Amino acid sequence: MYGLICGEKTSEVFGNVRDFTENCSSESLSDATESLLWGFIKTSIDIMFEENYKAVVLGAGESGVGAALLYKSRGIEVFVSDYGKIAEKYKIELEEHAIPYEEGTHSTSVILRASEVVKSPGIPEKAPIMQAIREQGIPVISEIELAGRYLRGKVIGITGSNGKTTTTMWLHHILSEAGLRVGLAGNVGFSLARQVITDDQPEYFVVELSSFQLDDMYQFRVHIALLMNITPDHLDRYHYNFEEYALAKMRILQNQTEEDAFIYWGEDEFVSRYVMMHQPMPMHLLPFLTYPQVGSAADKSDDNMMRLHFEGKSFEFPIDQLALQGPHNLQNAMAASIAALHIGVSEEVLTRALEDFVNVPHRLEKVGVLDGVRYINDSKATNISSTYYALRTMTTPYVLILGGEDKGNDYLDITEQIVSGARGLIFLTTDVLKLYKAFHGKVKHIASALSMEEAIAHARQMAQPGDTVLLSPACASFDLFTSYIHRGDCFREIVQDLIRKQGKHD
Repeated sequence: MYGLICGEKTSEVFGNVRDFTENCSSESLSDATESLLWGFIKTSIDIMFEENYKAVVLGAGESGVGAALLYKSRGIEVFVSDYGKIAEKYKIELEEHAIPYEEGTHSTSVILRASEVVKSPGIPEKAPIMQAIREQGIPVISEIELAGRYLRGKVIGITGSNGKTTTTMWLHHILSEAGLRVGLAGNVGFSLARQVITDDQPEYFVVELSSFQLDDMYQFRVHIALLMNITPDHLDRYHYNFEEYALAKMRILQNQTEEDAFIYWGEDEFVSRYVMMHQPMPMHLLPFLTYPQVGSAADKSDDNMMRLHFEGKSFEFPIDQLALQGPHNLQNAMAASIAALHIGVSEEVLTRALEDFVNVPHRLEKVGVLDGVRYINDSKATNISSTYYALRTMTTPYVLILGGEDKGNDYLDITEQIVSGARGLIFLTTDVLKLYKAFHGKVKHIASALSMEEAIAHARQMAQPGDTVLLSPACASFDLFTSYIHRGDCFREIVQDLIRKQGKHD
């Protein structure tokens, strides 16, 4: 389906179609005539798209529409193509800015005439349209790369397999509390491209970067890079090769200079080896560790203090006073704190922001208590490592809702924890075979579900007062839900509706 946004040419085409149909009575529109009509419309559309667009954007989500708006603001003719359905709010926005678009298809004849393509991170290289673009030799970039051409502020980029969203939001909170003009972009907030359309830009952009975005990033410079960790994730997009995926993460460093900084978890085996093998590196190296270590930018003392010590700075904070608890959140706090002190945030502001930060939805989000059972929404856990960290926070027996679109998971990494702590498992997915093979006979209660309502019904039967029901799927959501947000929202809404109904009957 084509969007009607091609100015005079559109008006002319559809005017001709109107004239054609008005001259035909309803009785005269036989099957043959109708076929002829649609042939005429298709030919007219083909003519309409004879114009060569300098840029094509694949995918009309937030990043894609942001990229299209940026192109348009710079006087560059752009066409947007989405193989799926475009959300109504984005259609309206494209139409308001007279940007032509299509949905439900990719018009190869139009796309392959482009001088440059911006690709949505969600489109895999194996997609037929991407193979055709690559064969044609058309340059493909990410929305982040495009935005970088017009960016005035400094970029703090956060990547990693786990913890990047929490760290991004926490650092944004700290810098905002410090009174800095700071933007939030990447996988959170508005697209970076949308935010650089105006010259009145923030001083800093805190940008969450996935490996998919980094894949198509070439000249973009990250002034302060935070790398939380690298664990197996998205291996289906990297030929099931961990090193290929890990090297994609390291692209965050590719344009750094001696003026820049690299903040990283010094206990990550791959990252530590990479740093050692690439010495000397131009940027400032600021590692953080969860044990006492001379030479680290941050570490954990024997008396349970988070300590920062670098560039003549010294700062200590009691770990039990952090707004978010758990070993993984200590790492998140360390990384965000190093970046904040490196920029020049005061210790007073940092202390306050470490204490009062509220975590993002869908990441160990406390939903409520039903029948004496806690319900926690960790829908953002789309890989094994995220679920591993979530399970480490459990202090009660739990029922775990697991499953979705598998990304090459090895469930052995969480089997021991599940066997020792789970009262029951619920497989929320269309493909349960791998999960049953991993856990059958190891956990007493196992059920499968094809909807969130069914999953929660099973959980209520399994859980006992004092237990926890944890949604931490370790998988992508796309088999049953549109996104991890949709999955988490369903979980929250159903549980809270049950709590409200129970309250009415009490």
